[in-house]
Amino acid sequence: MAFLPISMEDMRARGWEQADFVLVTGDAYVDHNTFGTAIISRVLEHAGFKVAILAQPNWKDDRDFQRFGRPRLGFLVNSGNIDSMVAHYTTARKRRSEDAYSPGKKAGLRPDRAVIVYSRIIRRLYPDLPLMIGGLEASLRRFAHYDYWDDKIRPSILLDSQADLLIFGMGEKQVVEIARRLDAGEPVERLRDIRGTCYTIPTHEYQPGPAVDCPSFEQVCDSKREYAVSCRKQQDEQDAVRGKKVIQRHGGVILVQNPPAYPLSQEELDLVYELPYEGTYHPVYEPMGGVPAIEEVEFSITHNRGCFGACNFCSIAFHQGRAVTTRSEESIVREAEKLIKKPNFKGYIHDVGGPTANFRLPSCKKQAELGLCKGKKCLAPKPCPALQADHREYLHILRRLRALPGVKKVFIRSGVRYDYVLQDPDETFLKELVQHHVSGQLRIAPEHCSAPVLDCMGKPHIEPYYQFQKRFYEITKSIGKKQYLVPYLMSSHPGSTLRDAVELSLFLKKEHLHPEQVQDFYPTPGTISTCMFYTGLDPYTLKEVYVPRTDREKGMQRALLQYYEPKNHAVVVRALREAGRSDLIGYGPDCLVKPLPGEGKGQQASRKSETRSRGNEGWKKGRVHNRKGKGRRGR
Repeated sequence: MAFLPISMEDMRARGWEQADFVLVTGDAYVDHNTFGTAIISRVLEHAGFKVAILAQPNWKDDRDFQRFGRPRLGFLVNSGNIDSMVAHYTTARKRRSEDAYSPGKKAGLRPDRAVIVYSRIIRRLYPDLPLMIGGLEASLRRFAHYDYWDDKIRPSILLDSQADLLIFGMGEKQVVEIARRLDAGEPVERLRDIRGTCYTIPTHEYQPGPAVDCPSFEQVCDSKREYAVSCRKQQDEQDAVRGKKVIQRHGGVILVQNPPAYPLSQEELDLVYELPYEGTYHPVYEPMGGVPAIEEVEFSITHNRGCFGACNFCSIAFHQGRAVTTRSEESIVREAEKLIKKPNFKGYIHDVGGPTANFRLPSCKKQAELGLCKGKKCLAPKPCPALQADHREYLHILRRLRALPGVKKVFIRSGVRYDYVLQDPDETFLKELVQHHVSGQLRIAPEHCSAPVLDCMGKPHIEPYYQFQKRFYEITKSIGKKQYLVPYLMSSHPGSTLRDAVELSLFLKKEHLHPEQVQDFYPTPGTISTCMFYTGLDPYTLKEVYVPRTDREKGMQRALLQYYEPKNHAVVVRALREAGRSDLIGYGPDCLVKPLPGEGKGQQASRKSETRSRGNEGWKKGRVHNRKGKGRRGR
């Protein structure tokens, strides 16, 4: 009975006649504190409410949505831990064959656009019941947004879903306030003052007041420039301290986003993460092969939220926010002690992290009163002079964890900002990271090496990577270990021309790196990079940004990152010629690939001269276009 009810029989076993809320999710039911469904349901349970879990309902049969009867207070809907379209499709828009958030990795157990599909069924079956949507899919689609899979602008998901309220961000505070006010008899139509929520209102009923007015749905559909302006305004107000109400007109209604909810205090965060989770998937999934998504997190500990790194391609800043909040050391140790007692614990804590593992402090001391700076980044292109970089508390936590009886090793796998590590004047953390917390490989994310591309990504330039790399290998050598850096790299991000991709392949050759996988840029909702992809504009400067759009060019950029693979030979040769870099085709030590079979040296020399001429001509034309449109090289 420790798991929350998933059937009417479970409800009756608890002595319930009726649930207060039915929480509908596109994931299988995993009661672990890294799963949003588990957190929201346990937070409501702690507040005194009865929650039933409807996981991966059959959306083709209304009876599944009537499984628990009519809930007393309403329905809560999410698509699961990730956007359902990202869960279902690759960057090439091809259907995935597996789903890690479903039992046995079985695909197809949730619909595309799960929040919309589930919500419309509920609205039809229970038209008078309050309906609230949340989670990542709802949060990132709260405004009119570019949808990569439809290749068009879609309206706010709040309108498409026909829900009453949209909870954005980390929803613990919002959902409890909603529950208490509904329980007190307040109609859902009056719940329009809750931070971290969105609602819609007919235009004639809206009372103008202090708010940031975004270009309307109709305007952003008609103008990419207006879409870019809208993106910037939305991003700028995602700060709980200084963020204002944001409105966006959709035809005859107005979408209203209230200011973001305040981050949880350390005491509140401790409480949320120490609620009585089972720490695994529901046993009903065992005969189906379990739920594979638990494997990466079962023996991991979340110690922070928020990320002031705020890379442009990442949705964390728009969802969780840039303000970093942390759990207490004692709370983290208590969770570790529980993990040690689990029968399948093998002595390894897989991670002590979060969005960025080594953030324990606010980026600066001013933000408690003023919020985070609008339109600026704390670490890029260079670290802010006000940045406070101090790993002492995090290091002390790691030392305590690795000293616990039964713990053999504590790893850090959720990502370390190496540029932030370098800002700490004390190297102790770096030394102990290398000595104690690396499992042979440390994954870090320079993402690219070209400065203009990194600027579009909102990342620091490549020089800190070289600095970190040097110290990493010096320390590794000094302790007599063989350990390696594994850099994450991205192809085809907005701003990346074919020549930038060539530059990245030369970086890989110089560093003797052979990435096993290459990540193509994925235009997911709610990011600055997706805005660049759709509009071809930087939303903060409104200057043109080069965007690789065709499958052909994306394929060439991806192949260049694995130029050493025989299967990529012909594509790499074509890419080098089109980039005007035929000098890299040949037999010399500086060449990336050999000529294609059948090309003699004379033929190769002739083709090299001809293609370089054509490539340079095309390159010049591209640059003229960019300069004329004030492109990324002119920023």
